[in-house]
Amino acid sequence: MADQNEMVPVGKIVGTHGIKGLLKVFSYSGNIQSLQSAETVFLRAKDGTLLEYAIKSVSAHTGGFILGLDDFSDINQVLSLSGSELCLKLSQLPIPDEGEYYWRDLIGLTVRTDQGTELGTLVDIFETGSSDIYVVRGSSKEYLIPAIADVIALVDIPGKTMIITPLDGLLDL
Repeated sequence: MADQNEMVPVGKIVGTHGIKGLLKVFSYSGNIQSLQSAETVFLRAKDGTLLEYAIKSVSAHTGGFILGLDDFSDINQVLSLSGSELCLKLSQLPIPDEGEYYWRDLIGLTVRTDQGTELGTLVDIFETGSSDIYVVRGSSKEYLIPAIADVIALVDIPGKTMIITPLDGLLDL
């Protein structure tokens, strides 16, 4: 069985598709390539149980993709999988390009300004279409930091630090 710490959530099963055991998946990243190149996927049930399944098919679909798993050919076999989180092993994912990071590596970083002011901890990330937004929670305030080159000056994963150059008024919101 795989170690929970090496699991990377890539989507969530939001329902079934048709009557032949296919699953409708909301994608966390919008990137289908890593799933298409994987032979197996892990489903994490609501109770935390992690089970591995062989992938039969993956295709793009509005807001995510349609997933077919080996040994499932009927809607009644997959109804109980709805709500499960879809995970891949870290080793199944491509190595990010220079300047790109997996969200799991960014969550928990300490965020400081280029002037040395500590803002807090990066606690969440959400997509807006044009760029991601980093949610940084300090002791008394929460900041929404756009993940753009003009703002993110340095990401130091081993040092667990992110340095930002705030745009005028960014920290006043």
